[in-house]
Amino acid sequence: MDAAVLASGKAHRDENFPVASWLIRKTHRPAILAFYRFARAADDVADHPSADRNEKFRILECMWRTLAGEPGDSIEAADLRRHLLERDLTARHGLDLLEAFRRDVTKLRYRDWDELMDYCRFSAAPVGRFVLDVHGESPTTWPASDALCAALQVINHLQDCGKDFRALDRVYLPLDLLHETGAQVSDLGMRQAPQPLRQAISKLALRAQSLLACSRMFAGQIRDRRLAMEVAVIQRLAEDLARRLVARDPLSDRVHHNLSESLLLALAGGAGALLSLFRWRGRGGRASTA
Repeated sequence: MDAAVLASGKAHRDENFPVASWLIRKTHRPAILAFYRFARAADDVADHPSADRNEKFRILECMWRTLAGEPGDSIEAADLRRHLLERDLTARHGLDLLEAFRRDVTKLRYRDWDELMDYCRFSAAPVGRFVLDVHGESPTTWPASDALCAALQVINHLQDCGKDFRALDRVYLPLDLLHETGAQVSDLGMRQAPQPLRQAISKLALRAQSLLACSRMFAGQIRDRRLAMEVAVIQRLAEDLARRLVARDPLSDRVHHNLSESLLLALAGGAGALLSLFRWRGRGGRASTA
């Protein structure tokens, strides 16, 4: 059995946030999409509801070996490795990502916020860092990128908290937060969240907002204008989703953006990034316009 057998069929256009959109330079999109396909394949393996645990570990190990340049037959990892070699990029980000998916196979609960953030260090941060490396951006942008990626991860966890519990018995909401509000893990299986669970979700959404406050300057740190615009769009979408999750119940309410909402927020985020860029360049700054 290989990763393709366990594929969910989900593609980059099905994600909650843009992946290698038209804003990204065409020369960079193939490498970013190769990383996405690698991550999607590993995620599908870890999240498959009926596959054997040992088989999941075997496939993920095969992906690790192939990406590291050792004998292995993972198609997705081999494709990503080809792009890495062409661009002289490290495999570290992809290997770190596999650590998160290995944890997903067996780790079903998170004790507290620090433990969740440690998971995000492997599940989310490598994605942003890889995209920055592809664009030749400075590692000094990593802290803001890590904050944005962690916020996106928490938002996704909150949007999918009911589905994750019902399908996989996996709970990313920190247990100490549930205990603090008086919520029960079993509440996640309900069609509507009881008030204690709503409080826990709202508090975690506020934590996501704190991360987004730390990433608000991220787009302005990026030299590549087109990447800066995409980051600004993602930041705007994430801020709106976090606000919704503070007030809405993801078990019973629609939290995801529809197409028109996404477009309006994307336009606002992109326009804001352009305005900031022009102001910055007017003060003597320089940025890539390719």
